[in-house]
Amino acid sequence: MIIGAIEAGGTKFVCGLFDADYQDCAKPSVIARASIPTTEPGPTLEAALDFFARSAEDKGLSKLDGVGIGSFGPVDLRLSSPTWGYITNTPKPLWRDTQVAGFFRDRLGVPVAFDTDVNAAAYGEYLWGAAKGLKDFIYMTVGTGIGGGVFVNGDLVHGLTHPELGHIKIRREASDGFPGACPFHRDCLEGMASGPAIGLRWKTRAEDLGSGHEAWELEARYLAKAFASYAFVLSPERIVMGGGVGLRPGLAERVAVCLGEELGGYLPILDDGERLSAFVTRPRLGAEAGLFGAAAIALRCCAD
Repeated sequence: MIIGAIEAGGTKFVCGLFDADYQDCAKPSVIARASIPTTEPGPTLEAALDFFARSAEDKGLSKLDGVGIGSFGPVDLRLSSPTWGYITNTPKPLWRDTQVAGFFRDRLGVPVAFDTDVNAAAYGEYLWGAAKGLKDFIYMTVGTGIGGGVFVNGDLVHGLTHPELGHIKIRREASDGFPGACPFHRDCLEGMASGPAIGLRWKTRAEDLGSGHEAWELEARYLAKAFASYAFVLSPERIVMGGGVGLRPGLAERVAVCLGEELGGYLPILDDGERLSAFVTRPRLGAEAGLFGAAAIALRCCAD
């Protein structure tokens, strides 16, 4: 099968063309890929569409079998809804109420699977990555935004809409006077620990802060506060942490240490450093978790 995949992020759309076989569950092979800056909806979507057309023509392919899209959100995932496949009330004002899935379905004439970027990445890690063999886990992305995909009993959780793990309220540290960057909640996890929050608090980009900067200790403590809540409420077997900030060298290890402090000995199964290090891990697919995850949900859609 020839599958198109899009990791639709707030700063860029990463597009890929894959040769895949759902039956043997092998990791698909990348035929072509491209990165497109996320600007206004029209030009961005047209550029992604053009990538698929050009890549298929270059490879002598007549038609894709399906497309998977993992998108920043919030998004409408209700199949019965007239706005299924839309990005809804996102903090990115130009993208509010934008039809995404239907655009590619109508223009390409193929089945389109649509989910959040974190749900897609979670599914990719479930099939081919750090959560392979697990039935209950969380995939977190910490970057431009913070979000999470939740697996319970071997399948993704959707519910009323989709989990919004980045918008839970966390305890503000007494010495932290930063008001928070989330336009909806100010001091939710995303408002306090996302890439933009780090940049606003420390007046420089997160990627420009040295490994010894105090920002990373504070970042680890805020993430650990949220992860402790997830551990108590959802009881995952593992939390896989990706994203531009989440993949920072040493951060997962520091979050694991802080998580042990937050749990306060209440979960004996996570009572030592080795167990905590296995509990908070990086994605095995690395920065490509979102793209391969989008391919994974496309394969699932075509198989169904």
